Amino acid sequence: MSSSTKPSVSIQELAVQSEFYIGLGLAISSSFFIGSSFIIKKKALIRMTRIGAVRAGSGGFGYLKEWIWWAGLICMGVGEAANFAAYAFAPASLVTPLGALSVIVAAVMSSKFLNEKLNLLGKLGCFLCIIGSVIIVIHSPKEVEVEDLNVLLEKLQDTSFLVYVLVIMSISLTIAVYLGPKFGHSNVIWYVLLCSAVGSLTVMSCKALGLCIKDAITGRSNDFSTLMPYILIITTVIFIGIQMNYLNRALDIFNTSIVTPVYYVIFTTLVIVASAILFKEWRHMAASDVIGDLCGFFVIIVAVILLNAFRDMDITLNDVRGIVRPKRQLLQQQASQMDEILINQQKNYGTNELDLRV
Repeated sequence: MSSSTKPSVSIQELAVQSEFYIGLGLAISSSFFIGSSFIIKKKALIRMTRIGAVRAGSGGFGYLKEWIWWAGLICMGVGEAANFAAYAFAPASLVTPLGALSVIVAAVMSSKFLNEKLNLLGKLGCFLCIIGSVIIVIHSPKEVEVEDLNVLLEKLQDTSFLVYVLVIMSISLTIAVYLGPKFGHSNVIWYVLLCSAVGSLTVMSCKALGLCIKDAITGRSNDFSTLMPYILIITTVIFIGIQMNYLNRALDIFNTSIVTPVYYVIFTTLVIVASAILFKEWRHMAASDVIGDLCGFFVIIVAVILLNAFRDMDITLNDVRGIVRPKRQLLQQQASQMDEILINQQKNYGTNELDLRV
């Protein structure tokens, strides 16, 4: 009698799976904090505008005196810390797209606290964001990209990644010196593109720094005895400072419902590109998972467009119900509306004629 045997799972595989879910949980929690921080900081910027301070879009830093802005910064700091820790446990191609959840949080909170509209298409966009995020979680790579800082440092010296860094730095300098001051007040893309470009490099430095901290905690190696972790800390702080400065300018000039989704799409795209160049994680994924990952990301992009492009349209569920009504009922409804308009016009005409006689 033959008995079926179940394939055993090694301790190493269980550890990798547990790290994946830890990173997933940290990425989701960070989205709630980051999405809330956009709204809190926007409230502070609106308050500064009302008291006549120099706006952040014009290069002012009066928001540094507002405790509300600092509350938003702390909220973002907590979110970024959770996001930072997530990169140490899960692949960047998983953690970054899950930032779509921060778009949902920002959209819902902006409609409640900033009186920005969230119509039926916006709600549908929020739903699609969740669907796209679930697809990405299912198809994203589950294995650890790099387990050792020395291996990561070798990858950072790869020619293709160095070319990417050079292109990103050139774009950022061009926007900061020329394109931003000239077109930044009329087009949201420039300041957001600068934030996203620098942000893609921030993610890579956070990944390296996270490995240093992880190795120190687990006792695998003491990377802090070398100079590299401190260089990464300085680099990360500088990059985050640049992001904060130009993100505040974009938030001060444009609505949160515009800045948040555009920032998400560009930032996520550049991080996925940088991660693919640096870690080459796509080589170890099945074709179905690659297609699933891309489909999930495109679903999120469509959702973000629904949240952004049609935000000023007054579309409700009643409008959709009206479309699916029988044609005869629609014609009767239109005829009754025309009758009401004619009756009102006749009443107004009679009233005006009586006023003229008097």
